[in-house]
Amino acid sequence: MLHIAIMDTIQKLKEYRLKNRISQQNLAKELQVSYCTVNRWFTGKNTPNEIQEYHIGELLSVKESKTEYKVPKNKNGA
Repeated sequence: MLHIAIMDTIQKLKEYRLKNRISQQNLAKELQVSYCTVNRWFTGKNTPNEIQEYHIGELLSVKESKTEYKVPKNKNGA
């Protein structure tokens, strides 16, 4: 069973792809991985490694910040 955080990341990536009408091939190019890699994430046959997770997080946070205003929290949560 996949770790819940990884499952959430993959789900957010799917939502991002569908919302922005991006093909799996173009998403793979944005993340600098192969189409097969993205397809395996989405079918649950594989999970992103730590470096790939970092790049996915960067992609999602950059794209979200262009459409939403977020108030950053400090380390204390204040």
